Amino acid sequence: MKEYSTDKIRNFCLAGQRGCGKTSLADAIAFSGGVNNRVGRVDDGSSLLDYTDAEISRKTTIASKLLAFEWKGGKVNIFDCPGHSDFVGELLSSAYVSDSVGFLVDAVAGVEIGTQLQWQLMGDSAPARFFVVNKMDKENANWQNCLDSIASAFGKSAVPLQIPIGSAESFGGLVDLLGQKAYNFDDKGNPSEVGIPAELKDAVEAAREKLIEAAAESDDALMEKYFDEGTLSPQDVAKGIKSGVGSGSIRPIFAASAVKNIGVKALLDFAAEYLPSGNEIAAHQVTKSGTEDQVDLPCDPSGKPVAYAFKVVSEGHLGEMTFFKVLSGTVKSGSELSNQQTGAAERVTQIYTSQGKNRVELASVQAGDIGVVVKLKDTHTGDTLSDKSLAVTVSRAAFPNPVMDVAIKPKSKGDEDKMAAALSKLGEEDPTFRFISDPALRQQVLWAQGSTHIDTIVEKLKARFGVDVDLTKPKIPYRETIRSKTETQYTHKKQSGGRGQYGQVHIRIEPNERGGGFEFVDEIKGGVIPSKYIPAVQKGILEAMVNGGLAGAPVVDVKVALFYGKQHEVDSSDMAFKLAGLMAFRQGFMECKPVLLEPVYNVDVLVPNDYTGDVMGDLSSRRAKIGGMDPEGPNQRIRAVVPQAELYQYSLDLRSMTQGQGVYSAELSHYEEVPHDTAQKVIAEAKAAREAESA
Repeated sequence: MKEYSTDKIRNFCLAGQRGCGKTSLADAIAFSGGVNNRVGRVDDGSSLLDYTDAEISRKTTIASKLLAFEWKGGKVNIFDCPGHSDFVGELLSSAYVSDSVGFLVDAVAGVEIGTQLQWQLMGDSAPARFFVVNKMDKENANWQNCLDSIASAFGKSAVPLQIPIGSAESFGGLVDLLGQKAYNFDDKGNPSEVGIPAELKDAVEAAREKLIEAAAESDDALMEKYFDEGTLSPQDVAKGIKSGVGSGSIRPIFAASAVKNIGVKALLDFAAEYLPSGNEIAAHQVTKSGTEDQVDLPCDPSGKPVAYAFKVVSEGHLGEMTFFKVLSGTVKSGSELSNQQTGAAERVTQIYTSQGKNRVELASVQAGDIGVVVKLKDTHTGDTLSDKSLAVTVSRAAFPNPVMDVAIKPKSKGDEDKMAAALSKLGEEDPTFRFISDPALRQQVLWAQGSTHIDTIVEKLKARFGVDVDLTKPKIPYRETIRSKTETQYTHKKQSGGRGQYGQVHIRIEPNERGGGFEFVDEIKGGVIPSKYIPAVQKGILEAMVNGGLAGAPVVDVKVALFYGKQHEVDSSDMAFKLAGLMAFRQGFMECKPVLLEPVYNVDVLVPNDYTGDVMGDLSSRRAKIGGMDPEGPNQRIRAVVPQAELYQYSLDLRSMTQGQGVYSAELSHYEEVPHDTAQKVIAEAKAAREAESA
């Protein structure tokens, strides 16, 4: 593949709800761009983009794929991204390095919840955005309804650049509002010019007038000219559209049928001419390594090289592949770069680009372009590689917190370390899941974006690392605290011939404010307990707090004052006072009206209006406290606080209740007291578990 200058490179990703046809469109683009000699199909497993066993079996995209090809004297890098909410991290990392995002909208369903969620999660990434109303050939496709749903969800900045000719089975052509021409398409996606249908002329004229107004509003000089002359020349309209697309004030809407290859080449022509290149967008802000000082990094191929590693995957015989975007300078084969996170020196050997499952070797990658390098030593997802003399760090892409947890353990004893190492390795590639080893609960917990995400992690553990695992319901990290105050004393005394053990402590135990943790106060006067033994008393109390007296959970938010005691000149020791402190706390804790606390999460659920009642009822059954509801177009956003114990497999249940359309996020909020009846059940279960272990 030829090398192209920065201004000739276009990077965009395809986003949208699962099932809207992103991969089908990417396969049609691969055919139209000469990458493939036929249009791949997801349904029959022949897709150029969805080629892994997991994707073929599920008929859905799991990982973003790069499709690079030449078009109209330039280079286009397209990412086909998952629409499944479990793999939103793949989309967000691709959007982070894209200069534009194309959102696909199902012509039958209109804008769906998943699309709105993706838009929100992208934040300020890639302000240049456009829409493709796909599946215009499907029964019940409705162009106007889609325009209305786009305007409702994303505002009036979205304007059509095309009008479809026909719909459903009759869909076979497009009217180009910029060129004021109409086209029909053959079965290979090739256009032939035809006259604008008479029944569409009024609609075309009205839509073009709105397009001219949008172009004028994108630039003050054009607006003044529009007011003076009442219209704009085609050249001025084109200038206004390009300016508006780059700034995000204009979001074009296209019509297409990926499976019929209608509108694909027109979309690529638009991308080549109107989407921004890397040097046409705002300079990337980077941080001087080791400081908080930020500087602008121009997208200049003649500058010192800086690259951002946005994706690391392990694939077949090639081993580990690092996908990177060059933000400045030029990265060549043989380049020596420094990893700003690890300090490791990395030598760039072979550089590739990807065309789905195929790779094409490159000599270099310059600013604004995307490449793939193999076998870096110590570079992970989100790392910055730069010239050794330029110590700057690129901010990492932001990802949502994982929401679904399962306890995980290897099926084979002795594989614990192997499993932990494998999950650590996968975590370097995929930052959207967490693996936590909880010694208090004596279990290991995997937090992921959903059930399908967990399934794919488990599959990778077995296929790549030979680790089979069992998944079970995770234990809840309960805590214990107190509601009242007491004073208690304990004497540890032991005599068994020779030197004995003696230590007496008097302590006051009282509640600390919620979240205040443990506070120890030394109130000893007159040296009744020598100062050298005070730390031992505190150590004993802390040891007792590891396992509370109700369910064996850690004790939190207590204040303990040591105010009196006795010692023996010969028999006192650190150990004697430690044991006295431990036993005194255990004894006094049960006198302070102990209660069980549970973790409570802030949960944000977005569902279509039709399912609001079912979801609200289900949340109520999970002991949720509803904080409010906010309408968002045809959807409702429900805010609630829900105990973690009630969120197990909520991802699966929500999808079942909403036919796959509901999405949610969850974040730990605080701990609060467990209701009495529920607490008694938890305490009984914990007691039974302890008895079973000791049997």
